[in-house]
Amino acid sequence: MAELSTVARPYAEALMSAAIDQKASLSSWGEQVQRLADVSNVESVRVAMSDPRLNHAQRAEIFLSLVKPDVDVQMKNLVNLLVANDRLSLLEIISSQFHALKDAAEGVAQAHIYSAFPMSDEQVSQLIKLLEPKFGIKLKPVVTIDTSLIGGVRVQVGDHVLDTSVQAQLVSMRDALAA
Repeated sequence: MAELSTVARPYAEALMSAAIDQKASLSSWGEQVQRLADVSNVESVRVAMSDPRLNHAQRAEIFLSLVKPDVDVQMKNLVNLLVANDRLSLLEIISSQFHALKDAAEGVAQAHIYSAFPMSDEQVSQLIKLLEPKFGIKLKPVVTIDTSLIGGVRVQVGDHVLDTSVQAQLVSMRDALAA
C-alpha cells in the first residue's frame, strides 16, 4: 500500500499546486476529486476501464461520462493523464492525499475519535473544544464506535494518540500489577 501512496503523491501534490495557482476553491476541488474516486471504486467501472479494446481517449470519455455532475477542465485533464499512464486506480489514494494537503493548507487536522458508545453532536463538539488547544490546530472530528474500548474514548490526531478508554486503563493497571 505504501508503494501506491508513493506513486499517487505527485498527482495529489500537482493537483493541490494547480488549485492554489488558480486560486480555486479547495473545497470544490476536493469534492470533485472525491466524485472521481467514488466512480473509480465501482467494480463494473474498473472492469470497463481495463478493457483492452478501448483506447485511452475512449476510456477517459466513458469514465468522465459517469461522473455526475460534470467536473472542471482541470479534473478532466487529471483523468486523461491518469488513463494515459494506467493510473486511474489511484484516484482513491489521490483523493485522500489531496484532502490531507487541503486540510494542512487550511490549518485543519482530522481527529479520529473512537468511542465505546455513540456520541451526540454536542458531546463531540465539547470534546473538540477541549482538544483544539491541546493540539494547537483546528480539528475535524471523525467518530467511530469501538465497543472493545469498554468505556471512554481514544483520540488520534496524526501521530498523536490520547487514550482515556477503560481498556487502556485496565492494560495500565495490569502492567503495574505485573511489575
